[in-house]
Amino acid sequence: MIDQDALGLDRVYIQAKRYAIGNNIGSGAIRDFFGSLDRHKATKGLFVTTSTFSPAATETAQYLSKRIVLIDGEQLAKLMIRHNVGCRVEDILQIKKIDEDFFE
Repeated sequence: MIDQDALGLDRVYIQAKRYAIGNNIGSGAIRDFFGSLDRHKATKGLFVTTSTFSPAATETAQYLSKRIVLIDGEQLAKLMIRHNVGCRVEDILQIKKIDEDFFE
Protein backbone atom coordinates (compact mmCIF):
# COMPACT_ATOMS: atom_id res chain seq x y z
CA MET A 1 0.00 0.00 0.00
CA ILE A 2 1.28 3.47 -0.91
CA ASP A 3 -0.10 6.67 0.58
CA GLN A 4 -0.08 9.36 -2.11
CA ASP A 5 -0.52 12.13 0.42
CA ALA A 6 0.70 12.75 3.97
CA LEU A 7 -2.72 12.05 5.51
CA GLY A 8 -3.25 8.76 3.72
CA LEU A 9 -6.44 9.97 2.05
CA ASP A 10 -5.41 8.69 -1.36
CA ARG A 11 -3.97 5.19 -1.36
CA VAL A 12 -2.78 2.85 -4.07
CA TYR A 13 -2.84 -0.85 -3.30
CA ILE A 14 -0.23 -3.07 -4.92
CA GLN A 15 -0.10 -6.76 -5.69
CA ALA A 16 3.11 -8.30 -6.99
CA LYS A 17 3.68 -11.79 -8.37
CA ARG A 18 7.12 -13.19 -9.12
CA TYR A 19 6.28 -15.76 -11.76
CA ALA A 20 8.44 -17.51 -14.33
CA ILE A 21 8.04 -16.67 -17.98
CA GLY A 22 5.09 -18.59 -19.37
CA ASN A 23 3.24 -18.64 -16.03
CA ASN A 24 0.86 -15.83 -16.98
CA ILE A 25 -1.54 -13.95 -14.73
CA GLY A 26 -5.13 -14.82 -15.58
CA SER A 27 -8.38 -12.93 -15.18
CA GLY A 28 -9.15 -14.74 -11.91
CA ALA A 29 -6.18 -13.10 -10.18
CA ILE A 30 -7.35 -9.69 -11.41
CA ARG A 31 -10.88 -10.32 -10.10
CA ASP A 32 -9.45 -11.44 -6.74
CA PHE A 33 -7.36 -8.26 -6.54
CA PHE A 34 -10.44 -6.21 -7.43
CA GLY A 35 -12.29 -7.88 -4.54
CA SER A 36 -9.45 -6.98 -2.19
CA LEU A 37 -9.56 -3.36 -3.37
CA ASP A 38 -13.31 -3.33 -2.76
CA ARG A 39 -12.87 -4.75 0.76
CA HIS A 40 -10.41 -1.94 1.62
CA LYS A 41 -12.62 0.70 -0.07
CA ALA A 42 -9.75 1.50 -2.42
CA THR A 43 -10.34 3.13 -5.79
CA LYS A 44 -7.15 2.12 -7.57
CA GLY A 45 -4.55 -0.57 -7.64
CA LEU A 46 -1.32 -1.65 -9.27
CA PHE A 47 -0.71 -5.27 -10.27
CA VAL A 48 2.91 -6.12 -11.07
CA THR A 49 4.29 -9.40 -12.37
CA THR A 50 7.65 -10.61 -13.64
CA SER A 51 5.71 -12.66 -16.20
CA THR A 52 2.87 -11.44 -18.45
CA PHE A 53 -0.89 -11.00 -18.30
CA SER A 54 -3.26 -13.11 -20.34
CA PRO A 55 -5.49 -11.24 -22.81
CA ALA A 56 -8.47 -12.08 -20.58
CA ALA A 57 -6.69 -10.53 -17.55
CA THR A 58 -5.97 -7.35 -19.50
CA GLU A 59 -9.57 -7.12 -20.67
CA THR A 60 -10.88 -7.77 -17.16
CA ALA A 61 -8.75 -4.94 -15.73
CA GLN A 62 -10.03 -2.54 -18.39
CA TYR A 63 -13.70 -3.16 -17.68
CA LEU A 64 -13.78 -3.20 -13.88
CA SER A 65 -15.15 -0.18 -12.00
CA LYS A 66 -11.86 0.44 -10.16
CA ARG A 67 -8.68 1.50 -11.95
CA ILE A 68 -6.14 -1.32 -11.98
CA VAL A 69 -2.84 -0.65 -13.75
CA LEU A 70 -1.01 -3.74 -15.02
CA ILE A 71 2.78 -3.86 -15.28
CA ASP A 72 4.30 -6.98 -16.86
CA GLY A 73 7.89 -8.18 -16.67
CA GLU A 74 9.07 -6.31 -19.76
CA GLN A 75 7.61 -3.01 -18.61
CA LEU A 76 8.94 -3.62 -15.09
CA ALA A 77 12.47 -4.12 -16.45
CA LYS A 78 12.24 -0.88 -18.44
CA LEU A 79 11.07 1.03 -15.37
CA MET A 80 13.85 -0.46 -13.26
CA ILE A 81 16.48 0.59 -15.82
CA ARG A 82 15.02 4.08 -16.21
CA HIS A 83 14.98 4.69 -12.45
CA ASN A 84 18.19 2.77 -11.60
CA VAL A 85 16.45 0.27 -9.35
CA GLY A 86 18.10 -3.12 -9.02
CA CYS A 87 20.64 -2.48 -11.78
CA ARG A 88 24.10 -0.99 -12.20
CA VAL A 89 26.23 0.38 -15.02
CA GLU A 90 28.22 -2.46 -16.55
CA ASP A 91 30.15 -0.51 -19.16
CA ILE A 92 30.29 2.98 -20.64
CA LEU A 93 30.59 3.56 -24.38
CA GLN A 94 32.44 6.66 -25.56
CA ILE A 95 31.87 7.93 -29.07
CA LYS A 96 34.72 10.08 -30.39
CA LYS A 97 34.59 12.69 -33.12
CA ILE A 98 37.52 14.34 -34.91
CA ASP A 99 38.26 17.83 -33.56
CA GLU A 100 38.94 19.71 -36.80
CA ASP A 101 40.07 22.85 -34.92
CA PHE A 102 42.98 20.87 -33.47
CA PHE A 103 44.62 20.63 -36.90
CA GLU A 104 44.47 24.33 -37.82
